[in-house]
Amino acid sequence: MTTIPVIDFSKLDGEERAHTLAQISKGCEEWGFFQLVNHGIPLELLERVKKVGGECFKLEREEVFKKSRAVNLLNELVESNKNGKLENVDWEDVFLLTDDNHNEWPSKTPQFKETMREYRSEVKKLAERVMEVMDENLGLSKGYIKKAFNNNNNGAFFGTKVSHYPPCQHPEKVNGLRAHTDAGGVILLFQDDQVDGLQILKDGQWIDVLPIPNAIVINTGDQIEVLSNGKYKSVWHRVLAKPYGNRRSIASFYNPSLKATISPAPELVIVDEKEVDQLIATYPTFVFGNYMNVYNEQKFLPKEPRFQAVAAI
Repeated sequence: MTTIPVIDFSKLDGEERAHTLAQISKGCEEWGFFQLVNHGIPLELLERVKKVGGECFKLEREEVFKKSRAVNLLNELVESNKNGKLENVDWEDVFLLTDDNHNEWPSKTPQFKETMREYRSEVKKLAERVMEVMDENLGLSKGYIKKAFNNNNNGAFFGTKVSHYPPCQHPEKVNGLRAHTDAGGVILLFQDDQVDGLQILKDGQWIDVLPIPNAIVINTGDQIEVLSNGKYKSVWHRVLAKPYGNRRSIASFYNPSLKATISPAPELVIVDEKEVDQLIATYPTFVFGNYMNVYNEQKFLPKEPRFQAVAAI
């Protein structure tokens, strides 16, 4: 069975550094997804994240989800006895955590805010370490990607999407989460230990991202594809609705500032052999906020037209 790479991140600091760098390079170039174990986030903290995540869904989210548009539309489809599948809705309960929306954080779950603040701090540090590894593997100066995302200290965006995919009695009639690539930079996912459902598209086949307890799944977004001039690709992925379990998914996004100008790194732009002075950039230069405006309208559509559309702005 084909599985995405699993990499021991702690070996970056030892005799196997070169091998580990090569593993991460292969994960970025050939897969766009890989799982990190021994990544440095304390296991005790991850256990607390699991606890408050599950309690939050039960205390504050479950009843809301039961009244959601997805549940209502699926019930209507089943009651109508029609064949087919809901294509414009996801079987997902989700909310976003950022540094500037603490008033919107769940308030009824004991220790939720404290635990998630601590987790977000740790996973952000891991994101920056992963980006430094990408810098090194791409031959860029240390901190290149972070600097590009921060746009002269305007501040990169770091958000955490807390999702649950409750059990679905008719999983063939609805998506857990429709197939898409991620708009931003580096994504770090803490997924459920037991309930599967996440899949990536590789070589025309959907491949399961199997749960590994306390691993962090890394994937590259559209902006890393642009910065690397296509050496690293953002990858299509989806979540299947399942008849069992309540899949936890906590995805943190290290994205550029909305004001950041994104373009291929000059070191990675190919020189045209016929015209020595002519450089070939496969991707346009654009402001990330403009890209997000396009992405929000075209998230579940092919990504290439997004680059074309933002180039015309």
